[in-house]
Amino acid sequence: MAEFLQFTITGVSVGMVYALIGLSFALIWKSSGVANLALGGLVLIFSWFTYGMTVQAGLPYWIALPLVILFALAVGWLIERLALRPLIARPILSLFIVTLGIFYFLEGLAVFIWPWMVDALPPIFPAEPLHIGTAAVAQPYIGAAVASLVLFGLLTLYFRYHKMGIAMRATADDQFTAQACGIPVTRIFSTSWMFACVIAAIAGVLISWIGGLHYGLVETGVKSFSVVILGGLDSFLGCIIAGPIIGLAENLSGGYLTPLFWEGLEDIIPLIIIIIILFIKPHGLFGEARIERI
Repeated sequence: MAEFLQFTITGVSVGMVYALIGLSFALIWKSSGVANLALGGLVLIFSWFTYGMTVQAGLPYWIALPLVILFALAVGWLIERLALRPLIARPILSLFIVTLGIFYFLEGLAVFIWPWMVDALPPIFPAEPLHIGTAAVAQPYIGAAVASLVLFGLLTLYFRYHKMGIAMRATADDQFTAQACGIPVTRIFSTSWMFACVIAAIAGVLISWIGGLHYGLVETGVKSFSVVILGGLDSFLGCIIAGPIIGLAENLSGGYLTPLFWEGLEDIIPLIIIIIILFIKPHGLFGEARIERI
């Protein structure tokens, strides 16, 4: 029972970070209809940039983390302004290919700057585990889950009440109507990419505190696709619910199925979930089923 409780708590905690990455994807999809295939590269480069600030430059977290956020804002603005805006009115496949190219560029840049690709961020949580019932859970898991929930709450308030958040929701519903009402749609696109990069940076730091820095951070992009497909491409609520489901399935399969079958089975569980959901409910649990008339 203690083992099951521990797998459950750690799985849900990791799943909350997956949900954050999925939220980054959903934000871009809702505002511009672009599938951000560069997510894995963004998480990788922001995590290692945090390493560069904290370990290589020796900065404390209270200085390093604001610099990471500023770097993420700049990267988001540059991606939208230099790579995607020239492709407005181009076929949607062109945008997908560009984001995939950005992924490979960021991946190669990270490997070029930090070729050893295995390290760890300075610890920010105490080493003593927290005892929840009969389970002993490392504090980074609990910290990551709490930070993810707080960020979800802040983003919900922003999109519901802030002027720019309302404009982003309007643009997501109908770009042409929003533009006719005077909303600067291109500015909304830039803001969406900047927000998405900041979310990816925070998620990258949280997941690095849990599992360390390594090349496998790229795989979080694939797992985030599982989250958004399960929850719905255009649903923020779907990300919040689907993330813990993916994390829980991955952790329980790693704890119980991997010893019975083969090593690495937990890594394909998100892909299996993608296939099942695409067959049963292609729009996800909370995705909007659009009917287009020709």
